[in-house]
Order: sequence, then structure tokens, then C-alpha cells
Amino acid sequence: MAAQSVTLGVDLGTTSVKVALLEAAPGHPSGFVVLASCARATRADAESAAAGPQGREQDVSRIVHALNECLFALPRQQLWRVGAIGVSGQMHGVMFWKTGQGCNWVREGAASVFRAGDVSHLVTWQDGRCSSEFLASLPQPASHLSVATGFGCATIFWLLKNSPEFLKSYDAAGTIQDYVVAMLCGLSKPLMSDQNAASWGYFNTQSQSWNLEILKGSGFPTHLLPDIAEPGSAAGKTFHPWFGIPEGAQVGVAMGDLQASVYSCMDQRTDAVLNISTSVQLAASMPPEFQPVQTPDPVAPIAYFPYFDRTYLGVAASLNGGNVLATFVRMLVQWTAELGLEIEETTVYSRMIQAAVKQRDTCLTITPTVLGERHLPDQLASVTRISSSDLSLGHVTRALCRGIVQNLHSMLPFQQLQEWGVTQVMGSGSALSLNEVLKQEVLRAFPLPVSFGQDVDAAVGAGLVMLRRNLSQKDS
Repeated sequence: MAAQSVTLGVDLGTTSVKVALLEAAPGHPSGFVVLASCARATRADAESAAAGPQGREQDVSRIVHALNECLFALPRQQLWRVGAIGVSGQMHGVMFWKTGQGCNWVREGAASVFRAGDVSHLVTWQDGRCSSEFLASLPQPASHLSVATGFGCATIFWLLKNSPEFLKSYDAAGTIQDYVVAMLCGLSKPLMSDQNAASWGYFNTQSQSWNLEILKGSGFPTHLLPDIAEPGSAAGKTFHPWFGIPEGAQVGVAMGDLQASVYSCMDQRTDAVLNISTSVQLAASMPPEFQPVQTPDPVAPIAYFPYFDRTYLGVAASLNGGNVLATFVRMLVQWTAELGLEIEETTVYSRMIQAAVKQRDTCLTITPTVLGERHLPDQLASVTRISSSDLSLGHVTRALCRGIVQNLHSMLPFQQLQEWGVTQVMGSGSALSLNEVLKQEVLRAFPLPVSFGQDVDAAVGAGLVMLRRNLSQKDS
């Protein structure tokens, strides 16, 4: 690899795709610089023919189109210098394709690009088709992680029961990021990291293997399970030029967006990362010797996800974050429309935050779990301690923001972070950066120093993993 080669990082998120070009910079405090980046909304949500309103699916062709738009926007002279590509994306989800027919490589102007071919929709992590009763009917995994609705293996079990003919149409499966890596490298069978395999369920992180005997015993189509490889290790090389990226660029095995996000900003093992965007994640690095008990606990609010180099992240992942605030805004807009008035959602959001900033405290208590939680799927939201003096927009918004933080605290008591050796918290995420009230509530709740403005960026993290691996290989 050329000494001045550039690394491309790609993140295929739930609502957007982002790419970033990185280059080593020994004189820079972080050791690298971001040369250019681009993000595009995917607008990929699609109807679920099989699961109805409980389904959450996305059109893969729209995701690939957004990826192509991002690559097209990057400077061509830098793309020519790309020698390695790191890819991350939304975890838990599953999509299917036919080997050899998953994409079509075409010319668009001067660029060689790929478009989605014979592929299914992506069933995302937000999918709710697997009821508590259905999940209880599934075999117990030989893993420390439980299986929840939206997890790849649970979705495949559901399809096996409800749409068996659908599964017969395909012979390959993976996350959206595994698919992109497979298409770039022309893989006949997809590769999957332990990060993404653990997010599917029925994967043992200690033995680094699927629960094949358990799955076969229940008729699961195990031929759809990808082969396992280290995250960021070599999956293959680009077998087509891609927007000027030369044929033969190294492509890493895809990572989870959680791990790539944390990697982008966790400078020290004693840092914890708090990300409040659509959902909420609070993650901390576990000691190198830590090994989770290999028995799943469905009601445990903390999950231990594989990180890098066979270490783990302790993670409280709440389904209720910025999406709860968005739901509240939509409710206010709908009420206003029913009263015969019109107001933009952006106006409602800014005014409710302004009102809550002025309302420094409230006795109103909101449990904001409108989407339940993976460990409490049937839990709903509630409002208590209602008095006539606490019904202003400022009171309710303040209580809602406090509730989001307190719900996280109920999942992972912040004192636990101190016991894990955490000394500071890095606050990030779009919902947190845009909401002064959430910042105030985070500062109120955490017994540790909190710094805001840290740019958690899975695309940068994915690229950085590849950049550092290549530098360490060159040094050795």
C-alpha cells in the first residue's frame, strides 16, 4: 500500500449513509485527519407485505443509491488514492440475496458503480413482528446474549414459520453492511464479524461460532448464516473500480455501527460514550480479562457486545431517545391541526425546548418508554405526579427530557460506570447536540465529568480501524 494512501470509511445507518476519507497525520493530536466526508438521507422505509404494521423494512436499492450519491460527492483525486475501505452499519437487521445476482455493476458517466440486484428488503432492528409469545417459543441460545424482535435470527425464524417460500428464493443473508462488503469484493459467501453475528443472536462469542446444533434442531436454514471473521480484517479486495477507487483496494470485514461509533471517540479505556440520537446508547469498555456469563438473561438491561481484539463493551441500549421527542412533537402538531391550526414541526421543537430551558425543574414524572425496551418489550410510557401547576409546555418538555435520561439510569446505574473504572463521559449524538435541556439533565444525572461536542462518527470509526490496522502491519 502506498505510503500516502487514503482510507475510506462507510457507515450504513438507519436513516442515512455517511462516508469519510481519512489519512494518517503523525503530527496531528489524533494521528489522522478527515480529508472529506458526505452524508445522505436514505429515505428507504418500505411497507412490509408479510408483517404488516409491526414490520420495519427498508428498500436496499435506496440505501445503495444514497451510498452512490455520497461517493459521487467526494473529490475524485482523493478517491484515486484510496487503498483500504472500512464499512459499518446498523446492527441486528437482516437482508437476503441470490449469490452472483446481488448487484449489477454499471457505468454512470465516468464512474463505475453498483446497483442492488436480486435482493430482499432489509428487515431492520426496529422490526416488531416477533411477539413475546413467538420469542418464547424459540430454542434457548447457547450465548450470553438473549434474542429479541428485530434480531436477524429471530426474523429468519419468523419467516420460516410464516413465509417459508420467501426464504427459498435466496441463498445468502447478512446485515446491510455485510452485503455491501460482499458486493465490493465479489464474495461467493458473505463474511460477518462477531460484532454483527452477536447482534443476530444464536452466536457464542467465546467459541466464535453459531449455535448450529440448536438451530438445526429447530429446522433453521443454517446455510444462510455467514462465515465468521475478525471485524476489520481483510474480507477481500475491490474487484471493480468504484467511483475512481482502484480495483484491488483492501476491504475490511464489516463492523457494527455501535462499535465503530465508540471507536471514533473513545480515546481512553476509562471513557464512557453516551450517544443520544434516534435511540440511546451508553457504552463503556470492559476490562481485557472480562468474559460474560454464557447464559442469556432476557430481562437484563445491560448487554455485553463484542468490541475489538476479543474485548467487550458494556452497553445500555435504550430504544427510546430522540424518537420519543419526535413522537411528542408530532402529537402536538396533530392536536394543533385538529384545532384547525397549522404549525411546522421545527417550530414546535424549537419553542418547546425554549420553554423547557426557562423551566429549570418540575415535579412531573414521565416514563418515556413508548417503544418498550428489549428487556421489557411490553412496557409502555406513563405520566405521574400530575398537578395543575405542572402542565405547561416547559414542564412537560423538561419532564420528558429528564425521563429519557432517568430511563437510561434505570438500565445502567451511573455509579456502575465508576465501578468499571470510568472517569469521564463523552456526550454525543444529534438529539443531544440540538437539545440544551437534555444536556442539562445529563449533567444533573451523571456523577462524573461530562464533555459534549465529541463527534461520534461511525464512518470515521470504520475508516480509523482500517487505517490503524494497516499502519500497525506496516510497522511490524
